Amino acid sequence: MQAFERLSGRHVRENGLTHAQFDIIATLGNTPGMSYKELGERTLITKGTLTGVIERLEQKGLVTRERSTLDARSWFIRLTPQGGDVFRDVFPRVIARGSAVFSHYTEADYVELERALARLKSVIDASPEPTSS
Repeated sequence: MQAFERLSGRHVRENGLTHAQFDIIATLGNTPGMSYKELGERTLITKGTLTGVIERLEQKGLVTRERSTLDARSWFIRLTPQGGDVFRDVFPRVIARGSAVFSHYTEADYVELERALARLKSVIDASPEPTSS
């Protein structure tokens, strides 16, 4: 996973974004926007990190924050027109690079990979929680 992220990360950095910034832009792309909570759940970026990344994207003019109409304590995040342009430009190129990496995989390879990852997830899920000393 880390090697694949390094590969895709190079292309993301070439476009002036960090991996976390790209993750947010990719998640918001083709949506009307979403709350911090939803964005955090979909990207798995922690709340503290998410706030800083969104602020930097806002400074670049790629996202905008608006108070939620449902909860005045919450923010709604959406791509700006410039952020939408970045999404439409960078996202397909990052996906194409990822597709090239897996272009030789057959359907059977994907089935085997999915089984192996499911087994790994089972082992991780079954592991006892660490105890604090």
